[in-house]
Amino acid sequence: MREFVGGALYDPVVTTDFAALHRPGQPLLLANAWDPASAAVIEAAGALALATTSSGVAWANGVPDGGRLGARAMGAALARIVAAVRIPVSADIEDGYGPAPADVAETVRAVLDAGAVGINLEDRAGGSRELFAPAEQAARIAAARAAAGDAPLWINARTDTYLAGIGPAEDRVALTLSLAATYADAGADSLFVPGAIDLDVVKELAQGPLPLNIMVWPGAPSVAELAACGVARISLGGAIAEAAYGLADRAARELFTAGTYDSAAGGLPYATLNKLLAPR
Repeated sequence: MREFVGGALYDPVVTTDFAALHRPGQPLLLANAWDPASAAVIEAAGALALATTSSGVAWANGVPDGGRLGARAMGAALARIVAAVRIPVSADIEDGYGPAPADVAETVRAVLDAGAVGINLEDRAGGSRELFAPAEQAARIAAARAAAGDAPLWINARTDTYLAGIGPAEDRVALTLSLAATYADAGADSLFVPGAIDLDVVKELAQGPLPLNIMVWPGAPSVAELAACGVARISLGGAIAEAAYGLADRAARELFTAGTYDSAAGGLPYATLNKLLAPR
């Protein structure tokens, strides 16, 4: 059994039940992928499930992040990722690629057609600093649930109260918990609060009506610290994709300036990557 300081990371038995992997205090760890190769590498590293990063998927498809990709292109990219792994996959669908419940429903159908079992759904439109009204977002979540029908779909309701700095800081926990209750009633399965990493805040949010997902990056609290607060899911968001593109930048600049190649050291071997993506 793999462990971290403070307790067990996962039980030794791997499950394909995505819902069962969400356990407060023993969080599901998601290293987010953006293409089939990154998905296969993350699975081989020991992932029990996979999530996509909307930013990484957008960049890999040649568009900026922020709702620009669209449901059809997202679904096609997602299908390639799902086909590259054996573990459950959850899709970051941003704001559902449209404000209306019908837009969200269409996107959810694309996710299910691609073979994924979960979504992240944001409560503000791409590029906006304003959240959807609670009733409006509840209708969008309900539309996602209805579009799934009997199919398993874990709805990770994202709220940007912290990421966008909504309202006075002293009122933000109460606002976030109020939204969590509304989203839970609409059919959400968990609450994703990117930007919230203060451990006292995280502990309060973890006591809310939904299992809590926290996004991390270099310098954020450790898995052990977040688990002790009762977090059920931890994700890296776009951090790995950003690091990969950062490496491309450093290696290219070294080549063009110093005329050396040391930045490219430490990569996965050609044969390893080929094997990971070989037909099964």
